[in-house]
Amino acid sequence: GKNTSIEIRELIIAYHKEGKSLQDIATIVKKAKSTVQYIVKRFVQEHRIASAPKPHLKKKKLTVQDDRFIIRKMKADPKGTAVHLTNLLNERNQVQVCAETVRNVLRRNNFNARAPRNKPFINIKNKRLRLDFAKQHYNIPTSYWDDVIFADESKFQMFGSDGRRFVWRKANEELNIKNLKATVKHGGGSVMVWACMSSKGVGNLVLINGIMNQHVYLDILKTNLKESARKMGLDQGFKFYQDNDPKHKAHLVRMWLLYNCKKVIATPPQSPDLNPIENLWDHLDKKN
Repeated sequence: GKNTSIEIRELIIAYHKEGKSLQDIATIVKKAKSTVQYIVKRFVQEHRIASAPKPHLKKKKLTVQDDRFIIRKMKADPKGTAVHLTNLLNERNQVQVCAETVRNVLRRNNFNARAPRNKPFINIKNKRLRLDFAKQHYNIPTSYWDDVIFADESKFQMFGSDGRRFVWRKANEELNIKNLKATVKHGGGSVMVWACMSSKGVGNLVLINGIMNQHVYLDILKTNLKESARKMGLDQGFKFYQDNDPKHKAHLVRMWLLYNCKKVIATPPQSPDLNPIENLWDHLDKKN
């Protein structure tokens, strides 16, 4: 065992070579039989008497201050690379480390390399306009929206959804008819529709043939907007809400709206889609 001196171990091996039994050796050296057996077994199998050397512990190259430096730099610039951080650290210190050492420090502190999520770039001017719009409408009473007609276009697949679908099934049941998704060649086509709604209900639903441009859009408004307003009991006047699609902002469309609705709610550039009709599209898409 580990508490047995090297001299006793050598003596045990010498008696073993003479052919003495484990019990006899244990009696002579006044050690437990199991201890003698362990020393003899190690000698026979590993050809050594002394204990195995302790593994050399690699000296840590980075100090606590170095770790803090790495974390501070990464928090300041999450898009920075481990290689860049390593170069900064090596310039700062006498000891040279590799990028993997820096990565290990980051991992120990719960930093993990992940692909950044995409987000549309919004310049400072448009950020300010978006904030102004939010402030202007934050405290408006809900009654303000009672006579607002929300309009939008959306595309629907003619044959099922083009979104990703999942099915809950057990192993080896992928060909069960209930677990299959029917497909058609070329995706089955799609259809573009225009619709409008308000707090009073829904207006007309218009199927759009061909390419949607400012002239097609203006024709839809002329034919359907006032008629939809009458259906919803808003023929005495209404406010109109649409997104910033270029065809919605075309001069001829703006001029028609100027004379045919009491107010067009102006939304800022790169405005987040606040149109509640998006919830209606989602409902129709799920039913489809």
